[in-house]
Amino acid sequence: MRKEERYKGVIGWFTENVPVAETELHYKDPFQLLMAVILSAQCTDKRVNTVTPPLFEAFPAAEVLAASTPEAVYEYIKSVSYPNNKAKHLVGMARMLAGDFKGIVPSDIKELQKLPGVGRKTANVIASVVYDKPAMAVDTHVFRVSNRIGLTVNSKTPLETERELVKHIPEAILGKAHHWLILHGRYTCMARIPQCDACGLKPWCNYFWKQR
Repeated sequence: MRKEERYKGVIGWFTENVPVAETELHYKDPFQLLMAVILSAQCTDKRVNTVTPPLFEAFPAAEVLAASTPEAVYEYIKSVSYPNNKAKHLVGMARMLAGDFKGIVPSDIKELQKLPGVGRKTANVIASVVYDKPAMAVDTHVFRVSNRIGLTVNSKTPLETERELVKHIPEAILGKAHHWLILHGRYTCMARIPQCDACGLKPWCNYFWKQR
């Protein structure tokens, strides 16, 4: 199967069967989403959503969080993965946001990556979800699913996967495609036991046909 045919089939299936695809993180403004995405690294959205309500209430703006300490923030997020590092990142992010960006979450991916705790994946999420920019964030789910299906071939890093996906997915749906692949990896194409029998992408999936 040619790559173009595979992309057309996968995109067509998602468009028809998953018309709404968006982040499962709970947030009300760009600053809250930025905090939530930093917390979500190597942690489930479900866990993040349990800790963020009191965190958001205690630190409603960058200036408030900037005036706090990692030790204080730790008490709100100690049940997520790597809470010590994330507490430091959150405070450092808020201080730079308040000092260099007037408390406003930037829309530029390079500017976002200057913030502590913000890598390329997080920057792409913010640019895509908040500012509706054509960006493809590659997390473990997107990386795994893309390789399994055959949307990417021999991609060794998230950046290689991102470049390949951006090359073949129309700009207008890149943000939605990011969520398509995440949700598919979270609920159907799981890491250990992919639910191939329940998967609508079988006709275009390299992994499925190799198992037959």
